[in-house]
Amino acid sequence: MSKVVVFVVSDSLGETAHRVAHAAASQFGNDMDFRRVSYVSARDALDEVVEDARGLRSLVVHTLVLPEFRAHINARCRAEGIAAIDILGPMMDGFSTICESQPKLQPGLIYQLDEQYFREVEAVEFAVKYDDGKDPRGLLKAEIVLLGVSRTSKTPLSMYIAHRGYRVANVPLVPEVSPPDEIYLVPRDRIFGLTIRAEELQSIRQERLKALGLASNASYASFERINEELRYGEGIMRAAGCRIIDVTKRAVEETASKIIEYYNRRDKLGD
Repeated sequence: MSKVVVFVVSDSLGETAHRVAHAAASQFGNDMDFRRVSYVSARDALDEVVEDARGLRSLVVHTLVLPEFRAHINARCRAEGIAAIDILGPMMDGFSTICESQPKLQPGLIYQLDEQYFREVEAVEFAVKYDDGKDPRGLLKAEIVLLGVSRTSKTPLSMYIAHRGYRVANVPLVPEVSPPDEIYLVPRDRIFGLTIRAEELQSIRQERLKALGLASNASYASFERINEELRYGEGIMRAAGCRIIDVTKRAVEETASKIIEYYNRRDKLGD
């Protein structure tokens, strides 16, 4: 069966439609091709989307602010038998009813007004720059620092937490490489160690080796090596005064929420 093609259409950046579509798509196992069409300013661009979607296993998802654009693409998709999801229109209609006023109909207004959005962008850029111990100087600038051995979800956690607006840096712990001295200078309420059960880590590492086309019995995935790394890592974490979090069988979202909760608590070190 052919791949599903999702057209994400907006008269602004299209980030909202993209996130919503990806969130929904994650519930399905299908291989999907996302195509973003941003800053639509004329009906011709909408017609091109419909033309491209025709004949494909396609879905059009849009966050068009201007009513004439929404009406146009919805009508064109109906005529061509193409599924279309209007994310923004029903919400705006609902708010119009409750607020008893009309919307401003200015595309991109959320990015002009939402300081949190810009904070998130800055935080993501920070997390990319200081990922995997690239630059120890970032540790003292970070709001949250993560320590852990390989495959304890340091990078996914950093990205997830960054999308909540927090500056995050992470450092891999490897017995053969001394961690940067800066980790001992980070305030204790900002630094978190990630640990995991050896059996779970072995399974994760074996899958990683398979994905790379390597033998799953390599030293990287051996119990001896894993236990050595975990002992070493937890020793460093204790020396740094980390709060240690077990990520075994935990989703990234769950671990991230726990870290953010601890970080935001006034009595962070109280338990």
